Amino acid sequence: MDELLNNGLQKCQLLINLSTKKCYIYIINIEIRMEIKEVFAERLKSARLMNGYSLQKLADAMGNRLTRQALHRYEKGEVIPDAEKINALSKALNVSADYFFRTTKVELSDIEYRKLNKMPQKEVAVIHEKTREYLSRFLELEEILGVDGKFNNPLAATPVTSSYTEVNKAATLLREKWGLGKVSICNVVELLEDKNIKVLKLAIDENIDGLQTYVNGSIPVIAYNTKKGAKSDRIRFTLLHELAHLLLKFDKTGKQKEILCHQFAGAMLLPDETIKAELGSHRNKLSILELGNIKQQYGISIQAIIMRANDCGIINDHYTKQFFFFLKQMNWKIDEPIEYEGIEESSRFEQLLFRALVEGQISISKAAALCNQSLAEFKKMYGPLI
Repeated sequence: MDELLNNGLQKCQLLINLSTKKCYIYIINIEIRMEIKEVFAERLKSARLMNGYSLQKLADAMGNRLTRQALHRYEKGEVIPDAEKINALSKALNVSADYFFRTTKVELSDIEYRKLNKMPQKEVAVIHEKTREYLSRFLELEEILGVDGKFNNPLAATPVTSSYTEVNKAATLLREKWGLGKVSICNVVELLEDKNIKVLKLAIDENIDGLQTYVNGSIPVIAYNTKKGAKSDRIRFTLLHELAHLLLKFDKTGKQKEILCHQFAGAMLLPDETIKAELGSHRNKLSILELGNIKQQYGISIQAIIMRANDCGIINDHYTKQFFFFLKQMNWKIDEPIEYEGIEESSRFEQLLFRALVEGQISISKAAALCNQSLAEFKKMYGPLI
């Protein structure tokens, strides 16, 4: 009788344990589903804002396959659409289906750029979400590979900057710390990314040249506007101007601060000793041909060289104004007569992607998603090589 009772108690305990485990698994499943809904809801809203759509405009763009009310429910996290609807959303919003479930944390600090206060909130949202989208893919890839993307500001100990002399010293110090010497910087984009500064291309409001911010409080990001033109010398100058905003502390605001950042960019591209070696320490006149030669060698526009020569005391204010008047008369302010042919691109993202792929840390479909491409698009581009 005692043995029978013990067996019965053991069976009851087993049933209780199994029941408890089932409840525990059920609770976990509910929590996972809730988390997935939250992620999908946030990512859908980000993709919509990135494209500049209202809920109704997104519904219209999809030919009303999904109503405004259904989209509102998705963004509230009330329900997740089926695979067919997710694919339709990804096509309408120009993102991969994987985008909606990416959980990499991307929190932007205040984005600093001129004309922010005058910009419509819709355009501000587009800038924020495009920045977050690109960085979420880049940071996820670095996380997969265990890449240390830590950034140390080499000018952190530099005092507050308020004059040309101080920005010139800061540029000289940075060149020294980064081992650049006095020679031309071959590729500014690549240089910045090698120093763990993320560089992003954006097609945004034409009044903006570039912007900068920090992601997750510690990852520096600089973006430049492709709508302002794809001339490499302009991209180089913009990136280094924004670098000044990132690295230096200023006690000036508005136009005065922008002038100091311009002077920093000029000093980085054409150091004091270098420009004086090219032009001499004092000049009464300069020719377009010699300035064009310097432009081609150092990747800095003729107009920026003139301003740099003035900053360094090589030419005076009166001649500087004369030269700019001459450029305006010749209609050379936008399209200068001599072009710089350098390439400003970085292959860091692709390099990390191919490394992860060949080492088996990601699948081909995951690689396509990280490139924001469909599997078919990715295979068409890289198929024979992978």
